[in-house]
Amino acid sequence: MSLKIYNTLSGKKEEFVPIKPGEVKIYTCGVTVYDHNHVGHGRSLIVFDMIRRYLRYLGYDVKFVRNFTDVDDKIINRAKDECLPFTVIADRYIKEYFQDAENFRIEPADVEPRVTTHIPDIIDFIQKLIEKGYAYEVDGDVYFSVRKFKDYGKLSKRSVDELIAGARVEPGEKKRDPLDFALWKRSKAGEPSWDSPWGKGRPGWHTECCAMIFKHLGETIDIHGGGLDLTFPHHENELAQAEALSDKPFARYWVHNGLVTVNGQKMSKSLGNYITLKEIYSKYEPDILRLLVLSVHYRSPLDFSWEKMEETKKAYERLKNAIDEYETLEKLPIKEDFEGHLYDAIAKAEQGFYSAMSDDFNTPEALASLFGLVREMNILRDRAVKEGGISQKALKSYKEAKDVLYQIGRDIFGLFDSLQPCKPTEKTEETTEKSQKEQVDSQLVEMLLEVRNIARKEKQYHIADLIRDKLSQQGIVIEDTPVGTKWKKK
Repeated sequence: MSLKIYNTLSGKKEEFVPIKPGEVKIYTCGVTVYDHNHVGHGRSLIVFDMIRRYLRYLGYDVKFVRNFTDVDDKIINRAKDECLPFTVIADRYIKEYFQDAENFRIEPADVEPRVTTHIPDIIDFIQKLIEKGYAYEVDGDVYFSVRKFKDYGKLSKRSVDELIAGARVEPGEKKRDPLDFALWKRSKAGEPSWDSPWGKGRPGWHTECCAMIFKHLGETIDIHGGGLDLTFPHHENELAQAEALSDKPFARYWVHNGLVTVNGQKMSKSLGNYITLKEIYSKYEPDILRLLVLSVHYRSPLDFSWEKMEETKKAYERLKNAIDEYETLEKLPIKEDFEGHLYDAIAKAEQGFYSAMSDDFNTPEALASLFGLVREMNILRDRAVKEGGISQKALKSYKEAKDVLYQIGRDIFGLFDSLQPCKPTEKTEETTEKSQKEQVDSQLVEMLLEVRNIARKEKQYHIADLIRDKLSQQGIVIEDTPVGTKWKKK
C-alpha cells in the first residue's frame, strides 16, 4: 500500500517517494523559547510525532531534526523585563519544553539544534548568498533580494505584485526593496551579538532554519513541516534562500498542520483563553490530548475546549477498557459451544487503519477503524458474560484483538503509556518510599474490597455503600462484574 502525502507546494496529494530508498529526512520548525508551551505547540508536536512513528512503522529509517530558536526579539524583550541574560530565559523554556514533551510522550528528535550554537554555519550560509548575488549588505544589515529569486511565492501561492501592495519598510531599515527580508541584523545597544564579516549582529529568523537543515540533513530533504501559520513568510523565505544557494529543490514535501482555536476563538492571553500544556496535563492524563489531536485530520483546524477533552476522555476509556476486559474473559469458564470470534473484525480493522493512515495520515478514519474493532470486542464480551462462558477460539481472538489495539495505539499513536511497564528509574530514598507507599495503598484497597464483598453477601448494603463512597473520595473507582470486583484510580 503506497503512502500519499498532501504537499503544500503542489497543492495536492502525492505518492511519497523518498530521495534515498528506505530513508526519510524530516525537519520541523521548533519553538521560540520565550514563554510556556501552549496547546498549539502541543498539536504540532503530536502530529509530527505521529508522522514519524508511522513512517518508521512502514520500515523507513527516519532522521528527524527539530530546532530551538533561542535568540529572538521576544526572548530579548522578556530578558529585559526580568533583568536577566537572554540565555537564562532561553534555557528556562527549553527545559520546560523537554518536560512538556516528556509528559506528552513526544519522542526526542534525533538532533535538536539551537540557533546560538550554529552562528558560524549561518554566517557561512549568508556569505555564500552574497557571493551568488542573492543578498547584499547595508550598514551592517544583510538582506535577501526577493525579486532575484524568480520562483518567490510558489509555496504560499502569492504573487510578487500581490506582496508589494502590503510590503513596507520599517523605520531604520535600508533595504533596496520593500519585499527584501533580513538575513543578518546589525546589533543594537544591549542586545546579544556575534562577530561577522558585516560587523556585530545576529541572524534573521528565516535564515537560521536553512543553515541548520543544510548542516544536519543536507541541501534537499524529504519532508519540511510546521504549523500552517509558518507557510508565509517563514517557509517561503526559507525555500527562496535555500534554492537560490543550492539550485536544488529544498524539500520534496511541505507538510503543514492546521491551527488551533479555543472555543471558536483565536488563542490569546488578552482573551483569557491561552491554554498551556502544563495546565492540560495537570488536569488530564496526556493520552487524552493526544487522542483529541488525532481525532481531527492534521490539516484541518482544531477547536480546543474542556468539554471536548471530557468527551475524548470517555472515548479513551472505551479503548482502554476493551484492552483491560481480557482479564474478565480469562476468568470465565471455557464453554466450547460458544459461537463467534473476532478474526474477521481484526482483519477489517487493520485494513481500514492502514488504508486511512496511508491516505495522508487520515487519523480520524484510522481511529474509526479501531473503535469499530472495540465495538465488536464489547459485543463478544457482553455475550460471553451473559452466557457464563467462552470458547478457546473466541478467547484467543479477543486476546489478538486487544494486542492489535494496544500495539497500534502505542507504536503509532503514542497512547497507552499507563498500560506499559514503568521505565526503570534510579532508585533513591524518595522513589523507594513512594513505591512502598503505593504497594501499601493497593493492599489496603484490596482489603477494603474484601470487607465490602462480605458485607454485600450478608446484605449489609449500607456498609458496602459506605466503603464504595469513601474509596471514591480517594479517587478509587470500583466496578462490580460477574467475575468479581475490579478497581482503578480515576
